[in-house]
Amino acid sequence: MGNFSQLVYLVPLFPLIGFLINGIFWKKMPKNFGGIIGCVTIFASFCISLGIFFEVKNATAPFPPVVLFDFIQSGKLNIPFAFQVDALSSLFLLIITGVGFLIHVYSTSYMHHDEGMVKYFAYLNLFVFSMLLLVLGANYLIMFIGWEGVGLCSYLLIGFWFKNRDYTNAAKKAFVMNRIGDLGFLVGMLLILFNFGTLSFNDFFNQLHTNIVPASTYNWIALCLFIGATGKSAQIPLYTWLPDAMAGPTPVSALIHAATMVTAGIYMIARSGALYSLAPMILHVVAIIGLVTAIVAATIAIKQYDIKKVLAYSTVSQLGFMFLALGVGSYTTAVFHVMTHAFFKALLFLGSGSVIHAMGGEQDIRKMGGLGKHMRITQATFLIGCLAISGIPGFSGFFSKDAILADAFAHSPILYYLGIGAAMMTAFYMFRLYFLTFRGSFRGTEEQHHHLHESPAAITIPLIVLAILSIVGGYVGLPEVMSEHNAIASFLSPVVTNFGDHHLAPGTEWTLMAVSVVAAVIMIILAYSINKKPNFVPNTGLAKVLENKWYVDEIYDAIVVRPIEAFSRFLDKYAERRGIDGIVNGVGKTVRWGGDRLRLLQSGQVGFYIFIMVMGIVVLFGLSFFWIK
Repeated sequence: MGNFSQLVYLVPLFPLIGFLINGIFWKKMPKNFGGIIGCVTIFASFCISLGIFFEVKNATAPFPPVVLFDFIQSGKLNIPFAFQVDALSSLFLLIITGVGFLIHVYSTSYMHHDEGMVKYFAYLNLFVFSMLLLVLGANYLIMFIGWEGVGLCSYLLIGFWFKNRDYTNAAKKAFVMNRIGDLGFLVGMLLILFNFGTLSFNDFFNQLHTNIVPASTYNWIALCLFIGATGKSAQIPLYTWLPDAMAGPTPVSALIHAATMVTAGIYMIARSGALYSLAPMILHVVAIIGLVTAIVAATIAIKQYDIKKVLAYSTVSQLGFMFLALGVGSYTTAVFHVMTHAFFKALLFLGSGSVIHAMGGEQDIRKMGGLGKHMRITQATFLIGCLAISGIPGFSGFFSKDAILADAFAHSPILYYLGIGAAMMTAFYMFRLYFLTFRGSFRGTEEQHHHLHESPAAITIPLIVLAILSIVGGYVGLPEVMSEHNAIASFLSPVVTNFGDHHLAPGTEWTLMAVSVVAAVIMIILAYSINKKPNFVPNTGLAKVLENKWYVDEIYDAIVVRPIEAFSRFLDKYAERRGIDGIVNGVGKTVRWGGDRLRLLQSGQVGFYIFIMVMGIVVLFGLSFFWIK
């Protein structure tokens, strides 16, 4: 093993130290100092991650897990606290620490006026620590600790401005919906432990082909793990928490929805690819759920007016594409899209933050327009993000999204055509957002117009870096028709191997690319023509349904939330107050009543006491005479 691989424990340790320093001294520490500590610790992790990445890339043999200490030892069960250093984890380390560092730098300016800035950086460091633990764990238990950690941190960060009741409700919603998915993950882990006696990745995957268990067991384990992934990665039916998570500060949205937390489900399924390849039925479920999520979220995004809500539903839709890739067995393609998505979605979220910053907190795109004249850098970088997510050739999203669609076509043309529909909607709603925000004439107040300005360097520099990555990031995964060497697929091949045959004839592949590009360009032109002179009339019919997000939240409220609340009130009134409290209070009253009666025997008259004593002796004598033989 190389030098950096031995230092892998430092990668999560640095953010943990940053969290402890900022978390303990947040009331006394100057804001700028807290920001510096937050940024430096993540940058240190990034430097070591870079070293690990190149060591893994140049290694001739896989590295064994780095065991730090024995974590749980009971009988035959041995679960070490160990880190897995391989192609998959090293790539995710770079994404998390690299994009995470840029978001930290951005936050130093964006959160500068907030009195809780140091506490914010403490939470941000803890979030990155948990995510690093999740991707580094060499067994499902360490992954689960990180999995729960990011759930806790998302709750703290989404509800960061906790004085606003709506924000705290959004945080609780994220927490509860993630717990539902986490239960599935936990049951899946217990099934693995029960059937295979281990939670270690290497031991489990080695046993998959040798251990004789019913085929249904693989399906059940794969299904339980997928339920965990639907919660964390916001897939139907557990996706409604993610758009509400926009309540947190914008850099938090970028961190949660771009590079880290929501990709945890993709990472877990890609890591468990050997299991899913033995459960083809569950892979079909994954593909269908992913595709339906991609389409439903895209339809909702078309009619949203909050700049961050559009991007949130866009994230749900793109995650659906990743699950579609996983479902057709293209694990490396899914990971490739995770990487490119981290670049352009972080860019778009941070770009929206720059707009909100310039607009004095305004998020309604109906009150924007013409911002490009005042914010050249933000406009240019945001345009690059839009081109990348729309799949325009030359940008990173083109390569990863087309790879997903091509693999879907090889698996089933129906999946491809539906996927193209979702991709067309993506191009439409992203350019609708771009044109309404940056083009045309300004529609806000005179005061907002007066304060319009480009954001400071701490905000624009991360935008520029992410814009460059959004252009060049796709060239590591060139399709077969462009290059024989797909860098990311060959890099991941020792760990993640695709399931099924996805080979297409060159002519077919070129045709598929041309179709998706032409479709995207048509939708961009359509978005321009519709929004050239925007006329915001109240939505009716289907448009109103889309604006209200298919009324899914209202349906959940009616069939889940209200019945549970009514049942809780019933239990509170009858089981709790009249039942449990009634028994406890009844015992107290009975003892008190008995005490009041027994107290009468304590009369203070010696003659009465002697009489009682004699009567007791007579009773004892009678008992011994009649019953004791």
